[in-house]
Amino acid sequence: MKRSGGWTAAEPTVGEMQLDERSSLRRVAGLSTELTDITEVEYRQLRLERVVLVGVWTTGSAAQADASMTELAALAETAGSEVLEGLIQRRDKPDPATYIGSGKADELRAVVLETGADTVICDGELTPAQLTALEKVVKVKVIDRTALILDIFAQHATSREGKAQVALAQMEYMLPRLRGWGESMSRQAGGRAGSNGGVGLRGPGETKIETDRRRIRERMAKLRREIREMKTARDTMRARRNSSGIPSVAIVGYTNAGKSSLMNALTGAGLLVQDALFATLDPTTRRADLDDGREVVFTDTVGFVRHLPTQLVEAFRSTLEEVTGADLLLHVVDGSDALPAEQIKAVREVITDVIKEQGTSAPPELLVVNKIDALDPMALTRLRGQLPDAAFVSANTGLGIDALRDRLAEVLGGLDVEIGVLLPYTRGDLLARIHADGRIISATHEEGGTRVRARVPHSLAAALSEYAHAGGTPESNGHAPS
Repeated sequence: MKRSGGWTAAEPTVGEMQLDERSSLRRVAGLSTELTDITEVEYRQLRLERVVLVGVWTTGSAAQADASMTELAALAETAGSEVLEGLIQRRDKPDPATYIGSGKADELRAVVLETGADTVICDGELTPAQLTALEKVVKVKVIDRTALILDIFAQHATSREGKAQVALAQMEYMLPRLRGWGESMSRQAGGRAGSNGGVGLRGPGETKIETDRRRIRERMAKLRREIREMKTARDTMRARRNSSGIPSVAIVGYTNAGKSSLMNALTGAGLLVQDALFATLDPTTRRADLDDGREVVFTDTVGFVRHLPTQLVEAFRSTLEEVTGADLLLHVVDGSDALPAEQIKAVREVITDVIKEQGTSAPPELLVVNKIDALDPMALTRLRGQLPDAAFVSANTGLGIDALRDRLAEVLGGLDVEIGVLLPYTRGDLLARIHADGRIISATHEEGGTRVRARVPHSLAAALSEYAHAGGTPESNGHAPS
């Protein structure tokens, strides 16, 4: 606290400082230096200013198609663009040539001319051929949903590991789509490239596009090595947390569901909170005490989204592994969303893929419906009927947070095992861990040491197994009941 002239000002939290920094780097509309003829440039930076959205509705209801386009608009605005118009094409499957078909492409060109847009964003992952063909028709930049999400990640990554993961994902996406205009990319090094020259040793050399691809592959290999090294450090920290016997809770959920807000409400972490998609990418771990005195470690993870790009799932593998080592998943759902069931499905799909690759069993899950302060009573009653086992909270107002703490204590207590041990008086450290991380049922002092019956986490029970005393119930020998 700073004190000056009788007033007191609190130190800004880490999240508040990050938000100030992000705001100071926002994009300024109307300052584009984009060339009118896009064929004049060899490389183009992804710069979003005035955009038109276009999607293909192949399956699902009209409400689901509208929700997908609304989410695409939110992604575009998070990336710093102004959404001018949105179009949906009803088709059995995307057109293999132009994604939306030639007739709709001509209509899209008319909308671009009418609105003065400089970018078209497609709600799907387009092939390089589709991107090229659609650009020839609309005559402005065309990007897809994957490139848009990668751009947001690139803006919001702050840690060294996060930046490396995003850079790798961008290069994996860009490599098959690297292209040029005119003859710029077919220029060859020529003459003595790759040799010492001389008769019979001259050759065409590498074309420019081949050189760029080789450089990208070399950079990708270097990034993979760096991420592996950082993964080792992350695994070491995770192993240290697990060995402490303190239960770990991973907060997972759809992007902008309020994971960071809930983390702040439970732990007072002061993380960055912003009404934007993928506002926080780097996992943050904080300790907190429940009402029964039990210590818990909470980890805020990266948010998920429908059709999360494969490149991001691969690049953020080490970050997503925080989920597999957790004792409990706190699955946060945006109660104010039009289709919360779709959010739950999208998150569970990604988690299932990560857990399957790790070859581990899925941790138990506790659903938490957030933002109930934004719901009318009728919608809240309907959600309670659809998700009867969920906890309902508002991280913004604090409503339901105390009840959630009680649920956490109940669930984590159910994950403990009952043990019976005879601890030598020289192992006061273990007795202190039982007091800190478990719940003492009975304790008596004997000649050989302290005889204790308690409920403790699995990891602590394993550390105490050599002191398990004979006799008693099956629960009192250091193992859970069958």
